[in-house]
Amino acid sequence: MKIKKLTVYSSNIKSQLKFYRDELNFKAKNYSEKSFELVAGYSVLRFEFKENATPYHIALHIPDRQEEEALAWVENKMVALQNNREKIIDFSNWQAMSVYFYDKDKNIMEFISRRDFSKPESAIFMPSSIVGIAEIGLVTHNVREKFKELNLECGLHKFDGDYERFCAIGDPSGLIITINNDLKNWFPTGDKACVSDFKLEFEHEGDYFDLNFNDNQLEISKK
Repeated sequence: MKIKKLTVYSSNIKSQLKFYRDELNFKAKNYSEKSFELVAGYSVLRFEFKENATPYHIALHIPDRQEEEALAWVENKMVALQNNREKIIDFSNWQAMSVYFYDKDKNIMEFISRRDFSKPESAIFMPSSIVGIAEIGLVTHNVREKFKELNLECGLHKFDGDYERFCAIGDPSGLIITINNDLKNWFPTGDKACVSDFKLEFEHEGDYFDLNFNDNQLEISKK
């Protein structure tokens, strides 16, 4: 599953644009008072204005074995999030290492380095090193129902987890991290997970899909 474009919502478009473009030096495009887009490797991350928008979990692929460089880059800008005092989280069963930080909307942002996924072109980490969007969190009260829809409509499979509290749906190239917020909070902060709307454009096994998660309902169309 290769995520081509992810659209999320923000009540603080100006603050988010300043944070990503001016403080973190991401390449921004198509910006206005109501929206902007970030270049994230082969993906586009789009922010659109919505009143009372709620936070997300979003992960970005970074090159193989650049988690130390990514942590140093994050720590030069802000405080990295921790789990048991660890700032680099080892997901050995996923063959991955991750670094987390908050943006201005308290979105839990993650840099994930998967082994043998993408070799670095430079020893220096910067936003242009980002490979693509790796994950988006989908919060629901019925994980099994959402999995069945994604499996039936898109052919996506369970990567990890169960069908009650947590299910990572997709494959290492792209995942929809589906959780039941009655049973689980977001890792690593323990923040309460919100049912936050989003739009997703992705490719899977040669087919292209548009997905709209709105008001806890999935709308999926094949291009």
